[in-house]
Amino acid sequence: MPPPIPRRNVLVIAYYFPPMGLSGVQRTLKFVKYLPQFGWNPTVLTVTPTGYYARDESLLSELTDAGIRIERVGSLDPNRLFRKKGTVKMPREWTRKLYSMVTDFLFIPDTKIGWKRKAVAAASEILARENFSVIFATAPPFTDMLIGLELREKFNIPLVVDYRDPWHAYPHKHFPTPYHRWKNSSLEKRVLKRASGVITTNRRVKELILKSYKFLDYKDITILSQGYDPADFTPGAAAVPAGGTNGKMNITHAGVFYGGRSPGPFLRAVKRLSETDPDLFAALELTFVGVMQAQYRRMIGRLGLEDKVTLTGYLEHGECVRRMQASDVLWLTLDNDRQSPGKLYEYLGARKPILALVPDGFVRQTLEDTGAAVICPPDDENAIAAAIKGLYGMHSGAGLPVPDEKEVLRYDRVGITGELSKIFAFLAE
Repeated sequence: MPPPIPRRNVLVIAYYFPPMGLSGVQRTLKFVKYLPQFGWNPTVLTVTPTGYYARDESLLSELTDAGIRIERVGSLDPNRLFRKKGTVKMPREWTRKLYSMVTDFLFIPDTKIGWKRKAVAAASEILARENFSVIFATAPPFTDMLIGLELREKFNIPLVVDYRDPWHAYPHKHFPTPYHRWKNSSLEKRVLKRASGVITTNRRVKELILKSYKFLDYKDITILSQGYDPADFTPGAAAVPAGGTNGKMNITHAGVFYGGRSPGPFLRAVKRLSETDPDLFAALELTFVGVMQAQYRRMIGRLGLEDKVTLTGYLEHGECVRRMQASDVLWLTLDNDRQSPGKLYEYLGARKPILALVPDGFVRQTLEDTGAAVICPPDDENAIAAAIKGLYGMHSGAGLPVPDEKEVLRYDRVGITGELSKIFAFLAE
């Protein structure tokens, strides 16, 4: 009989955490869920419930049912203004950009800096009375890393920082003055110099960090990809065609549109098919799962696609997964090679073909490796229309492709959490 796994404690700092919804909470949630299997007892330090674009109690129940300890502390940040409303409407894209420009001027590194003082105080009380082997800070917001840095310096506990997105090189970050750019870079440099371990979700972010901070070596940064939780997916459900026996092909998008991500090119390509190939157009069913801004709902109306599109709004995560598994094709759009959209890896977990509107880069390579992706430039409407036509030909003929199972299994969150636990164990020795 193997010896029991020694139990050690890790403090997880994560502003974005259930009951907040959307994909930004998934990575941390699943790490916390599976760390106990590898000998680590996580204590999560997060914000008290506040205003956000989506709320999903089902995600929180995954942890409360498992007895995971969650400590919450209030924050003096703009989200606090909407805490009584709970769920707030996602703004138009130009409003979001204007808000980001204003807040990037007022707050460094981000709007959550008002959480830092209270979070450090609460964490200090925990660390002073209990034994923790590692501190794990995940970002954005990058205030999380500053909290981890202060605790690292105060208690001399190894700090592991997790980049879900780049900091200084974030594609949607605005630096209103040279001072703002310098200050963000200076803060990031301080964190990286003191961190015991650095994790990124993809090689592109790793390359950007190494290029900016020459004191780091290639081996100093570990890539732990985004992934999917196998427990969320029903075995065999991926084989069920959404169109049933009526010959229709359902194409589903799950997630939100922001920054340079827009449904516009895809919708205009579909509209083009209504004119060039009406029989194919009649056989399409389009589903959007998630928060949809008013500007894009109006776009659907202007293009005359209301009868073709189903808008579900935000769904609890389990229902979102069921919708993905019930689809024939999943589609993804991305405008840069620096972000690692979590939804992509859940698409892989659904084991469905993917219509990917992505630029060159690691996401494109990941998709090509699966053998079940049709890839187009994000804004090429002719190519998108041709891709849809090609997918429908397979759907009505020999059948749609299925992702290579070996490639899919690479992104199992249980295994990825096991790799994280090895990093913790090495630093705790």
